[in-house]
Amino acid sequence: MRIDGSNILVTGASSGIGAALAPMLAERGATVGIVARRRERLEAVLAQCREHTPGSQLWAVDLGDVDRAVAVALEAWDAFGHLDALVNNAAIPKRTPVDRLTPSDVDEVMRVNFTSPVHMSLAMLPRMLERDSGTIVNVSSMGGRIGIAHEAAYCASKYALCGWSEVMAIDLYDTGVDVKLVLPGPIATEIWDQPGNDPAFYDGPFVPAEECAADIVAALEGDGFEYFAPPEFPGGMGRQHEMVVGKTTNVDGFVEMMGKLVSGGTP
Repeated sequence: MRIDGSNILVTGASSGIGAALAPMLAERGATVGIVARRRERLEAVLAQCREHTPGSQLWAVDLGDVDRAVAVALEAWDAFGHLDALVNNAAIPKRTPVDRLTPSDVDEVMRVNFTSPVHMSLAMLPRMLERDSGTIVNVSSMGGRIGIAHEAAYCASKYALCGWSEVMAIDLYDTGVDVKLVLPGPIATEIWDQPGNDPAFYDGPFVPAEECAADIVAALEGDGFEYFAPPEFPGGMGRQHEMVVGKTTNVDGFVEMMGKLVSGGTP
């Protein structure tokens, strides 16, 4: 898609990847709608966007309220006349071993990370199909392709978003609506340090949020479906795509290795 002159709605825009992405899109000429819970932080991001596109707007909404999330998507469409792209970036962590998870824990993570973006996309889809134009970007995670210890709820939501995105892209293949899947690796955001979560096993190095945001811009402008952000895992560990492929060729070995590592044994 052409970013200059477009209207783009970005969720999770009060910090991290979304807060880096929205001004980047505005600088490229997009009128941006930004969505997140924290109004004060959104206002700071909106000020950056309006330096380039004065028509940019914000919606302070908890995306755990799925009905309100859908309403915001429709409000943004009407406010801008149409949306050229929806970037489903908002997500919450849940680093809790599975034996301590509660059903309500899982439901909360699934609502924010999976159900809300799916419902927002479905609300947009008839309008995009009528225009025969539009792009939906779903920001999943490497945790949507590779299991992460103590993050069963988070990985479930991100795996679900990957599967949804793949089939959505297949079903819409011969239409004017494009679907993009972005898989961030270890990005330097607040998701690593949230209350109510166990410490992460991974402690760096991390990739700046701006670098991931630039990869999302590349996904919007590119022809492909799946984008790893960044392509190379930091610290010289290799390409993220190759890490996923390696895991899928020997899932039993991966589970055994990770299980031993978490339990304090020898991988």
